[in-house]
Amino acid sequence: MLPGKFYGIGVGPGEPELITLRAYRALEKVDILFVPRSSREGQSLAKTVVEKLLPLKSEIIELHFPMSKDEETLKTVWEDAGRMVAGKMLEGFDVAFVTIGDPMLYSTYGYLLRYLKKNHPDLEIETVPGITAFSACASYIKASLAEGDETLAVVPGAYDLEKLKHALINYDNVVVMKVNRRYPEVLDLLKELGLANKAVYVSRCGYSDQFYTRDLESLLGRRLDYMSLMIIRKRGI
Repeated sequence: MLPGKFYGIGVGPGEPELITLRAYRALEKVDILFVPRSSREGQSLAKTVVEKLLPLKSEIIELHFPMSKDEETLKTVWEDAGRMVAGKMLEGFDVAFVTIGDPMLYSTYGYLLRYLKKNHPDLEIETVPGITAFSACASYIKASLAEGDETLAVVPGAYDLEKLKHALINYDNVVVMKVNRRYPEVLDLLKELGLANKAVYVSRCGYSDQFYTRDLESLLGRRLDYMSLMIIRKRGI
């Protein structure tokens, strides 16, 4: 029996119509669809996006990824997921793993890909890129991410604020991902650097309740959605 093929598919920021034709065609033909779900999600965001676009005829298998920083815990989870995916491929099934945004940017897909390349180098893999959240957000607020010789940094705001500070000082434009986790501290940093009036907060881009605001103070004390980010342009937005 010949092994199946593995597709890593980015389904974009959340709006089903932003799924690419290449992704759509791959989703139509796979036998098994693996969908990621974190402990904070009621259901897989990526699965929700796909279901709105086409009827899922393939078997659905959820892969649970805990919101943990413990490296040993995460390594075990990723290896278990990799073994499950490889096992289905070796049984002859074509399988796909879907992820919000692009598979190669802050995605759990990267860990699956690393496992398969290391442990099953002969298996066929195809990665289908997706539209990133910050690209969609920039279009939504009608602001360029970079022009001419401007530099751009993409930084997760949930972790090392010193790295974020370095990016804000040294780059013309900055995208802050996962900004909800430490929003007050990020806002304080922007104030410290005189950049609070150069930033826009965007939430749930591509969904029916999407919104953005330049009034960053108005968000303090509110519970901010996981699907949110901030775009800072030193020349103004």
